[in-house]
Amino acid sequence: MNANSLASLKAPMHFEDQILEQGDLISKKLHLLSVQRFPPNAKKTLRSFSLSEVAHYVGVSQSTLKKLHLEGKGPSPQTSSSGRRSYTAEQMLELRQYLDAHGRSESRMYVPHRRPGEKLQVIAVVNFKGGSGKTTTAAHLAQYLALTGHRVLAVDLDPQASLSSLHGFQPELDQVPSIYDAIRYDGERKPLADIIQSTNFPGLDIVPANLDLQEYEYDTPLAMSDKASNEGRTFFTRISRALAEVDDRYDVIVIDCPPQLGYLTLTALTAATSVMITIHPQMLDVMSMGQFLLMLGGILKPIRAAGAEVNLTWYRYVITRYEPTDLPQAQMVGFMSTMFHEFMLKHQMLKSTAVSDAGITKQTLYEIERSSMNRGTYDRALEALDAVNGEIADLVHKSWGR
Repeated sequence: MNANSLASLKAPMHFEDQILEQGDLISKKLHLLSVQRFPPNAKKTLRSFSLSEVAHYVGVSQSTLKKLHLEGKGPSPQTSSSGRRSYTAEQMLELRQYLDAHGRSESRMYVPHRRPGEKLQVIAVVNFKGGSGKTTTAAHLAQYLALTGHRVLAVDLDPQASLSSLHGFQPELDQVPSIYDAIRYDGERKPLADIIQSTNFPGLDIVPANLDLQEYEYDTPLAMSDKASNEGRTFFTRISRALAEVDDRYDVIVIDCPPQLGYLTLTALTAATSVMITIHPQMLDVMSMGQFLLMLGGILKPIRAAGAEVNLTWYRYVITRYEPTDLPQAQMVGFMSTMFHEFMLKHQMLKSTAVSDAGITKQTLYEIERSSMNRGTYDRALEALDAVNGEIADLVHKSWGR
């Protein structure tokens, strides 16, 4: 072996080569874990739900469900050797349909789909500071709305694709398209319906993200400078136009925005009917949020003058990763409630090891088995999640005039 060959063997890898190699290694290892966890086709499945859970999400008593089963009405639950009944998520939807057709109370909404004249609700979840719990909030909200009978589309607008990963998609390996393919400026644009993927939750579909989404941030200024075309000057309408193609298929769309104030976030905000701003109640996070609001307001004013209207039915601040026993956090929540009382959600997302432990296996709290962790910790976390998501569902229904 000559001297040049020896030198080339010893030469250190460039940083970009190292991180490409390491990124590829992470992706392959995570994919292997996914295949091991969800064989044979590496697709996520969904657990069954206990009688009490089904009663809670459907909105009936446990005794009503037991009576239906004994009378042979509605879907037949699985019964364990100890006599415990459980239903799949698909059977929960069947139960809703049965109760809607045979229920005695007209005031109950067993199938809470949009009615004629009710507008598609588009909820944008935003914050440009990482670690605010934005993706966790968006994922649990979308799944809760599906569990409570709504037709939901989750849109992952973050090139890092965390929401997609939680729902079993690894864009760099699965080669799935993103909403970029529906909003791009060239002739390769596709209908949104061709990009939508089903999830393991009946009633919940997703538009996954991939790294191509970042191209929109570079394409838009170029399109805006093209005087021969109007496409760039109306960039803020591209997501709303894409969503309009599937308007009749969904009741609620939940958009997980990227943690930056760029063209993707602005385009999502102009498509939104409501906005949730996630906040971790610590001083630096609240200061950062203040700067975010100032920047956002300063950008939206000239955009409105250009014809992009942000007309929201409601917007709310939601406290995330909250530790009630942490005095400075409790003081910060009180501080914010004093300032923004009517714009604050009444309930908070608690910081919980149950949520983080579920995330280790790329699951949410709605997916993971209660028996797999400390039941007290699980119950407290789930109660907080349901309270927040139930409050948001009520806002959606009020938007429909219900």
